[in-house]
Amino acid sequence: MKRSLSGLLVALAFTACKQEAPGKLEPIPRPPGATAPEPEEAAPVPAAPAVPKDAVVLRWKLVQDAPVSFRLNLALDRNAAVPESAPAPKAAKKKGAKAAPADEAPKATAKAAVPTEYMYVLVLDKSGERQLRVTPNAGAGEDATFSDRGFIIDGLQGPARNLATLVLELPRDPVRPGETWSLGTELTTPDALGTLFRRAPGGERHNRVKLVSVTPGDNGEQVATLEYDIVEQFGGTLSPPRPALPKKVKGAQPTGPENTAIEVPNELDDAPAPAAQPEGTELGATVKVTGKGEFLVKAGQWRSWEGTLSTSLNGPAQPAVNLPVGTYQARITPVGAPQAPAAPQAPEAPTATPPAP
Repeated sequence: MKRSLSGLLVALAFTACKQEAPGKLEPIPRPPGATAPEPEEAAPVPAAPAVPKDAVVLRWKLVQDAPVSFRLNLALDRNAAVPESAPAPKAAKKKGAKAAPADEAPKATAKAAVPTEYMYVLVLDKSGERQLRVTPNAGAGEDATFSDRGFIIDGLQGPARNLATLVLELPRDPVRPGETWSLGTELTTPDALGTLFRRAPGGERHNRVKLVSVTPGDNGEQVATLEYDIVEQFGGTLSPPRPALPKKVKGAQPTGPENTAIEVPNELDDAPAPAAQPEGTELGATVKVTGKGEFLVKAGQWRSWEGTLSTSLNGPAQPAVNLPVGTYQARITPVGAPQAPAAPQAPEAPTATPPAP
């Protein structure tokens, strides 16, 4: 009896060891004659849209360790009439106030020097990002990142950003001769004049770059000719700030011997009536950009670019413009890789002069 019981326990132990882990799924046998399923294919990568035969794609083509450099020169056209901004209204001089020292007056009216030359260096770094270094001849240099079509992604502000947009940004889509697109410029910012400025209705704003033609160049190159026509104009009224009223003296009112109130004269009653508010200052600005450039399609850089930048002001509207005031002739000059200095040549040995007979 004991032997049969021990044998049964041993048999059950072996059976438990042979049992498979719970949750395991057995494959369903394929019916006879059925074919094996084909392996799943990876999802196809969407192909780039086909470029029409008569269109071109304009892109900056950079290679690592081969920066592209060019210089932008701004020459002031002194023959062009440039309306100057009206002087700001002078504050009323108080009685007994001392005049400002003579040496401090120029500091208040001094203006920062306008750069007349910008150096642009375009680099493709090891991570594949496009870096831009802009160095003016007046002021500190600035860095930025941009896309392959020249759109400024990060960095640069104000006039520096607008100038870089003018000479870098290309159309997003393929373009045919005769088609136009716009640039991401912000040449005027009326909001910079503050809440006291009331913008007049109307104004003018159009932003257009046109592909004029695509012609064959040397060594199979294609030359795309672009024309620029950009205008931003606004006007309005800048209201003067309201003068502050004198403050009323606070304190307990004194009382008489019989707790009767004694009248205290109010300083506001004796104060002169406020003067009538002066009318607001009329101001406005007009910024125009016209230009023409030749872009090398296969090389991915400018062959030439030149244009006219014009900014005129009416009244104190200087904070609302993002290009220097005046009319400037702009021109791009490509800059090649710096050449190694030539090795110094050994001086020639002096020749002896024969004595005179």
